[in-house]
Amino acid sequence: MYGLHSLFEAFKYQDFVDFGYLMLLIYFLAMSGVTIYALLQFHLLYLYKKYHKENPEIRYKQYSPDDQNVPFVTVQLPMYNEMYVAERIIDYVAAQEYPKNRFQIQVLDDSTDETVGIVAAKVAELKAQGFDIEHVHRVNRQGYKAGALQEAMPLVKGEYIAIFDADFTPRPDFLRTTMAYFEDPKVGIVQTRWEHINADYSMLTKLQALQLNVHFTVEQAGRSYGNLLLQFNGTAGVWRKNVINEAGGWQSDTLTEDLDLSFRAQIMGYKIQYLEKLGSPAELPVDMNALKGQQFRWNKGGAQNVRKLMKLIWNTDKLNSIQKMHAMSQLTAYGVFLWVFIAALSSVPLAFAFSELGISTHFLSFSVLGLFSVAAISYTANITAALNRTVPATFWEKVRFFGLFISFMPMSLGLSLYNAVAVIEGLRGKVSAFVRTPKYGGDGKQQTSVQKAAYVARKISWITIAEGVMSLIFAAAVVVGLVTGNTAFVLFHSMLSFGFGTICYYSIKHLNFR
Repeated sequence: MYGLHSLFEAFKYQDFVDFGYLMLLIYFLAMSGVTIYALLQFHLLYLYKKYHKENPEIRYKQYSPDDQNVPFVTVQLPMYNEMYVAERIIDYVAAQEYPKNRFQIQVLDDSTDETVGIVAAKVAELKAQGFDIEHVHRVNRQGYKAGALQEAMPLVKGEYIAIFDADFTPRPDFLRTTMAYFEDPKVGIVQTRWEHINADYSMLTKLQALQLNVHFTVEQAGRSYGNLLLQFNGTAGVWRKNVINEAGGWQSDTLTEDLDLSFRAQIMGYKIQYLEKLGSPAELPVDMNALKGQQFRWNKGGAQNVRKLMKLIWNTDKLNSIQKMHAMSQLTAYGVFLWVFIAALSSVPLAFAFSELGISTHFLSFSVLGLFSVAAISYTANITAALNRTVPATFWEKVRFFGLFISFMPMSLGLSLYNAVAVIEGLRGKVSAFVRTPKYGGDGKQQTSVQKAAYVARKISWITIAEGVMSLIFAAAVVVGLVTGNTAFVLFHSMLSFGFGTICYYSIKHLNFR
């Protein structure tokens, strides 16, 4: 009887060891995916710094405000239920330093609320002032933003089309600067850098600005300077009308129609001219649920484009191997959240298996490469970027950055479940509606109260509940790890617990239960 018991215990031990090795393999593969992506990002940082070292002064060409020979351009303003910002964006476009008779304004309005009346009144006002402006109101919202843009194509008078989302406040020289670059026939798209009207409104907006600054300096500019594929960001840019048509037009089979069309255009041989120093100010989401909705759309749309564009990228002979590698890295970047979430889950049992497996915890040190890369890129984008300053950063600016970065890491980890679900849905081909990100007309000083504003989410989602559960699981892992002396993942699990807990808390706090 004792022998049978010993045999049973041996089998249980072997199962535990096998399970430990399985978790180790899963963790290693997940963190390898994150690390490879981070190293490719580091290459973009190299390209960015190399260009700015060789070109310390960047000067943009512009048309004169009085030049009557400028190209005719149509400005499209797609919107859906944007009563807080609809009037503002129309006024900003009307204030362009561009001859009034050389541009057309199309307000592509799919709204179902007070926005329709606000837009109609503003359009009538500007028509009386001599502007070429029309209010295109749809009632079916078919194809969402991509559908609105495509349906408006027959109404476009210009050979060039500028596009702004409703929360943007373009600078007066936007058109006369961007249009000057279409003198190069290879340029099919001109994209400008997003700036942030309300970056200092709250910790949430500060952390968003920290991350977006990386995309609009090191990533976009690095790809541009390295002759790699980059993306049209859906707004604050200008297209040649014929390029849209030649590339197949706006298509609504993904949630990121901007990434889709811009890749198709570049594979055809057209170039995106990125203007790193021409900022286009816009509003950041101020409530957690709006941010999560935006992140979900970007991540799911990115995964959908992996399915749609992967074969096209690898089969074309118009891209070299480096361009293809970075294009695939850009498309699969959204999968990083999935890798992070898988690594997080596998790390819990793995934390208590290291001693039994006889493997040193120094094995984990390779993942530090990814963290170092993220830190270096964020520092460059937010502190040393050439576009931000002419004098060195102060000591307190650096302290502020590191404080934000330390907060940014657990918050990013906390979003991993939500974004992982988005990626899985995109890879599976699951169809869902285009959920726009509501904005409230904030300028960094004043802001509509989130709880009182329209468009605020009213229900707790199952993912929010799961985020709360994840916070408790990782908190328990921290406690057990400290008690048992298995401390290899204590810091990682602490960040995960704090991140998931914070995301869950603010997701509930920012709900409107009325």
